[in-house]
Amino acid sequence: MPVHVITGAGSGIGAALTRVLLDRGDDVVTLARNAGRAKQIASEIPGVSTLVGDLENPGRLAWALSKQHLPERIDSLVHAAGVVDLGTVGDLSAASWLQQLTVNLMAPAELTRLLLPVLRVSGARIVFVNSGAGLRANPEWSAYAASKHGLKALADSLRAEERANGVQVTSVYPGRTATPMQQKVHHQEGIEYVAERFIDPMSVVTSILTALDLPRDAEITDLSVRPGK
Repeated sequence: MPVHVITGAGSGIGAALTRVLLDRGDDVVTLARNAGRAKQIASEIPGVSTLVGDLENPGRLAWALSKQHLPERIDSLVHAAGVVDLGTVGDLSAASWLQQLTVNLMAPAELTRLLLPVLRVSGARIVFVNSGAGLRANPEWSAYAASKHGLKALADSLRAEERANGVQVTSVYPGRTATPMQQKVHHQEGIEYVAERFIDPMSVVTSILTALDLPRDAEITDLSVRPGK
């Protein structure tokens, strides 16, 4: 059965995708920031396997993974974890910039690097859950958008580099989706959060599954998902 490694499986799009894959009989391994969080995710999503690695400290991922049992085969790697902190360029602190660039860009690059040997053997698919902010930057979204523009560049370069190794790379750009992150954004914007106004996470999951399940003679490179109402 296929084996998937997913970051951000604790909530939102990552959690929804994890449950769908498990329900259809696939194996899912998720990355949690610490042992406590790994235990919590395992209790909330029965059947999921966990690895511990802190995406806020990508320089330690190699050490952390070296102490754990990694899957011998990985059919897909889905980067669904992310953080956001809004603010103007004049107000955002260096710490806020660093956190968003680290979690949203540097950590996916490092995790991909570490898993590439196994991904190449499997001819895996790598999916970066990007954002509409990865295509256009709006006021007060500079740091988040910069991290997501960088994530697009990472995916584009990786796709060209790994094509000969049989690894396929997809970027998915969801519009505003009803997730805990979106709720945080609305709190920062001072706007009432009404989940029904936004894309259901399962709609984004459907688009990710399309990329994962596509026959191997084709590849979805970039896929934008926008509200239909």
